[in-house]
Amino acid sequence: MSLEHAILGFLNYGPSTGYDLKKVFDQSVNHFWPADRSQIYRTLSRLSDDGLATVEVVHQEDAPDRKVYYITDKGKEELRTWLTDSSAADCVRSVELVRVFFAGQLSQEQALEMFRRGLRWYRETLAAYYAMRDKSLRALSAGEDGEVSVRDAFFWQLTLENGVAATEALVAWLESVIGRLEREDYTVFPDYSCAPTSDSTDYGTFPEDRV
Repeated sequence: MSLEHAILGFLNYGPSTGYDLKKVFDQSVNHFWPADRSQIYRTLSRLSDDGLATVEVVHQEDAPDRKVYYITDKGKEELRTWLTDSSAADCVRSVELVRVFFAGQLSQEQALEMFRRGLRWYRETLAAYYAMRDKSLRALSAGEDGEVSVRDAFFWQLTLENGVAATEALVAWLESVIGRLEREDYTVFPDYSCAPTSDSTDYGTFPEDRV
């Protein structure tokens, strides 16, 4: 996803300033697509130059002028095209997994600390997600989002649901890895009935290749 499309998505709900967009990002998509204020302002300027948004300067007597951005018809078409694009997702790159791949070059204690550090971070992240979930569900049940359609709220909440599910899975995996390292048990896929035993050296084939 590009920041341009995220901003177009928010502008499609209604006109906004860069300052207000930053607040919206922090309160909604920040857990999976963070953006700082300078990035948002640069992107708004680019959208305006490309004809995907227009800007209205609102004069204020006791404060700096406000720049209010509106999505254009061209911007709506660009957003619709992107939302319905069936092309494959961008290639996933993970610095963390590169470290995991080469962790055999660390001492046992160094490897354990790497995974323990990751577990602490993901547990803290999960706690923050739970707090966001609870706050959001309370707001929905209290009707505090009265101007938001139930359908829009459903799709918004799915992004947080995804974050919770993925982080819960990572926490469980990290706990499993740490337990195996502490026991010096080098079995992989421990819950998979065809997993190689800890003394196996056949790492080049998958279970179905050995049937």
